Amino acid sequence: MSRPLGSARESRTPRTESLVSAAPPLRGAWAWPAYRYELAVPAGEQRALASAWLALATAALIGSGLFALLLVGARTPGVNALLPGVDFFHVALVVHVDLSVLVWFLAMAGLLWSLAGSQRWLALGWAGFTLSALGALVMTLAPFFGAAAPVMSNYVPVLDDPRFLFGLALFGAGMALTCLRALAVPGRVGMTLPGAGVLRFGLNAAAVATALTLIALVWSALALRNGTAAGLQGKPYYELLFWGAGHVVQFTWTLLMLVSWLWLASRIEALLPLSPRVVLLLFGVALVSVFATPVIYLAFEVGSVEHQRMFTWLMRFGGGLAIVPIVLALALALWRAPTCPLDARPLRACLLASVTLFCVGGAIGFLIQGSDVRVPAHYHGAIVGVTLALMGATYALLPALGLGQPGRLARWQPLLYGAGQLMHIIGLVWSGGYGVQRKVAGADQVLRTPQEVAGMGLMGLGGLVAIIGGLLFVVVVLQAARRRAAPAARQAA
Repeated sequence: MSRPLGSARESRTPRTESLVSAAPPLRGAWAWPAYRYELAVPAGEQRALASAWLALATAALIGSGLFALLLVGARTPGVNALLPGVDFFHVALVVHVDLSVLVWFLAMAGLLWSLAGSQRWLALGWAGFTLSALGALVMTLAPFFGAAAPVMSNYVPVLDDPRFLFGLALFGAGMALTCLRALAVPGRVGMTLPGAGVLRFGLNAAAVATALTLIALVWSALALRNGTAAGLQGKPYYELLFWGAGHVVQFTWTLLMLVSWLWLASRIEALLPLSPRVVLLLFGVALVSVFATPVIYLAFEVGSVEHQRMFTWLMRFGGGLAIVPIVLALALALWRAPTCPLDARPLRACLLASVTLFCVGGAIGFLIQGSDVRVPAHYHGAIVGVTLALMGATYALLPALGLGQPGRLARWQPLLYGAGQLMHIIGLVWSGGYGVQRKVAGADQVLRTPQEVAGMGLMGLGGLVAIIGGLLFVVVVLQAARRRAAPAARQAA
C-alpha cells in the first residue's frame, strides 16, 4: 500500500524485480507527504511477450530514423537539390510518421499491457504481436514494391496503395487482439489503492481509450461508405476516416506518458506530493473524457463541422485537465529531489526532456494561425514528449526484462535527442512566423528571405541532431541486449 514516506508504518522491503525500490523519506523543514508508484515485472512468458514488443518498438524506431534522414534532407536548403523530389519527400514522411508514432507508441503500449495484465490468454497476446509485427513490416516495405500515392492525412498519413493499406490493416488487427486481451485480463487495481494499482488503472484506461479509438475508426468507415459523404476518395476520405480515431488515441498516448512519468519520478527519488487517490482521479478524468466519443458520433454526422470541432475540444480540454496538475507536482518534486544516483541519470534526463518538450509543444499550440509549419512544431513537441517518456521507461525496464543495464551512452542520449528536437521545433516556429507552409519540401517551400532560410536551416540541423539521438537510443538497447546475450553464450560454451 502506498503511504507517505517517513510514516511509522512504512515497509522496508528488499529490492525485487520491480521498477523502483524503497527510498528514504524526505526530511527537513520542506518535507511533505510523498508517494511512490511502482509496478513489478513478472517473469516467465509474460516477460518474453513484453521483450518481443520491445524488439518491435526498437525496429520501428530504426526504420523511422532511416526514413527521417531522407525526410530532413528533403527540407534542408542545399541538400534537397540532391534528392528525387517532392513525391519522394511525401512517401518518406508517411512511413516515418507511421513508424515513429503509430507503431512505436502502440508497440510500447503492448509491452506495458503485457507486464501489467495477468498470465491468462497469452496465446491471444502472441497472436496480436505476430499480426502487428507482420503489418509493420509490410507497411515499411510497401514503398519499394511499386508506385505509391502518398496521402498526407492528419494523424495517420497513408500510401494509397493496396500493399501499404493491407499492412496497416494487419497492424490494426494485431493491436485489436492485443487491446482485447488487455481489457479481458487487466491488472487489478485493488481496494487499498497502492501505487502499483494506480499505474495499472492508468494502463487499463489507456486500453479503454485504444478500444474506443478502434470503434471510432470502424464507425467513421461505415459512415463514409453509407452516409452523405459516400464516394469520397483520396485525402478528403482519409482525413475524415482518421479524424475521430486520431483525436481519441491521443488519450492513449497521454496516459502512457503519465504512467511513465510517475515510474521515472519514483526511480530517481523525485517523489510526488500526490496521493494515489488524487492520481487515480486525474486518470479517471482522462478516461471519462473518451466516453464522449460515441456521443459525438451519435449527435453529429461524420464530416460535419460540428463533428470535427467537438473532437478538437475533447482532445484539448479532456487531456489537459489530467496533465497540468501532474506537471506542477513533477516540477516541485524535481526541485526537491535528492542527488540522482549515477545509474538513474538516464532516467532523470528522459523525464526532464520529456516534460520540457511536451510543455513547449503545448505552448506552441497557442501560436498557430493557419496551416504553416508551426502546426508540426506543436505536435512534434507533444509527440517527442511522449517518446522521451517511453524511452525512459524502456531504460528502467531493461534490467527487469533480463537485459543489461543502460550504458554511459544512455546518460547523453535523451539530452541529445531532446536538444535536437528543440532546435527542430524552434526552426519550424521561426519559419512559420514568415508563413512557410507545412507538408511541402524543396522549391515548393518558397523560401524568399534569409530569415526563412535560416529558420529552415536550423530545423534541418536540429532534425539531424535529433535523428542521431534517436538512433543512439537504439544503440543503447542493442548494447543492453548484447550484454545479456554474452554471458549466456559463454555459459553455453
